[in-house]
Amino acid sequence: MKTVKIGLLGLGTVGGGTVTILQNTLTEIQRRLGQSIEISIIAVRDLNRPRSVDTNGIQLTDQPMDVVNHPDVDIVVELMGGTGLAKTLLETAIQNGKHVVTANKALIAEFGNELFTLAQKHNVVIAYEAAVAGGIPVIKALREGMAANRIEWVAGIINGTGNYILTEMKKPGADFAQVLKVAQELGYAEADPTFDVEGIDAAHKLTILASIAFGIELQFNKVYTEGISKISADDIRFAEKLGYEIKHLGLARRTEEGFSLRVHPTMVPKSVLIANVFGVMNAVMAYGNHVGPTMYYGPGAGAGPTASAVVADIIDVIRAVNQPQAERLPALGFQLDQLQQAPVVGIEAIESAYYLRCFAKDHAGVLAKVTKVFGDHHISIEHLIQEPCASNREDATLVMITNVVKESDMNRALAALQAMDEIDGDIMRIRVDSLGA
Repeated sequence: MKTVKIGLLGLGTVGGGTVTILQNTLTEIQRRLGQSIEISIIAVRDLNRPRSVDTNGIQLTDQPMDVVNHPDVDIVVELMGGTGLAKTLLETAIQNGKHVVTANKALIAEFGNELFTLAQKHNVVIAYEAAVAGGIPVIKALREGMAANRIEWVAGIINGTGNYILTEMKKPGADFAQVLKVAQELGYAEADPTFDVEGIDAAHKLTILASIAFGIELQFNKVYTEGISKISADDIRFAEKLGYEIKHLGLARRTEEGFSLRVHPTMVPKSVLIANVFGVMNAVMAYGNHVGPTMYYGPGAGAGPTASAVVADIIDVIRAVNQPQAERLPALGFQLDQLQQAPVVGIEAIESAYYLRCFAKDHAGVLAKVTKVFGDHHISIEHLIQEPCASNREDATLVMITNVVKESDMNRALAALQAMDEIDGDIMRIRVDSLGA
């Protein structure tokens, strides 16, 4: 039985999980492949650090170039993260004729176009299922399972940290800062949580999903990104009252002008399945013209789930190696020379309903002025809630949900509203999306 040699870059949470799965499930994997898998070498930061996994018989090195240049390594598995050294290492591995498995969403989203071109030139495979939604095989689902469809839109809760924070904010007395601190203590959020709470992590993942769904080049720099740090407990409460959940969604849609790629807080009707995904779980919905709406749900991070996707990719790569390049599954589901350089529309061109919350003077005639501003901009108010303001007896809290309008029209209406003397403070805006409900 032939043995395929693996070289790992990184032995952190996911790297350790990958070693464990390969050691504990080796017999099952061999039955699937008719080949054996052996980890030959692992690059680590500190050679003297105690290991949580058995590395007996495996060469450890603190020089990652040793892995990508190792003459016996067939597949390089990159689990170190980042886009600097990791990119250099993978380019070297590819140029050395080694296949690549990676969980690095930032690297694929930002440099995937050139990496996939380089891989094709050197007749090697890049697999990256673990880069999006951890243990959920959503890449395979979109790329292979929905290949008969013209995918119209993709929507995903693709960052567990943000979903955990919004879920915990539903509890009485909770606010963003308090819940974020707990998330950091539990290890769900980093000491610097910017990538998670401001949507950068989700934007990387959405870039990849959109490319697979629509057959367009990876365009991370064109994703509109907005975080959840301004969401208040009042917004959570009002959403509940109006029959919605607030989710930090990645949304990719076809439009008449091109494609809309955006990450932002979104109010979703409770009747939509994805609205009922809570805690650190991930979920991705996709709408195909033949199959309709589908949803993929599961754990989006952690040693077991993510390493499960890594090992599945290793298995896929070994299977692909024995096929001629022309018969292999394209990395993004479409032939590389068929990926479109399609226009990505700006956020001002999207159409959405809106949730708005503001403080207004609790005087006669103010509400009429507010509604007139919207009327002047051809925006109708479909739901309205008015409550006394707890912090200022002179003010009332106004909460509105509008009809579907273009963002640029909403921007003009909000500018006019913000200029009114009767409006105090900033106006909170959250986009509302029915996701086909």
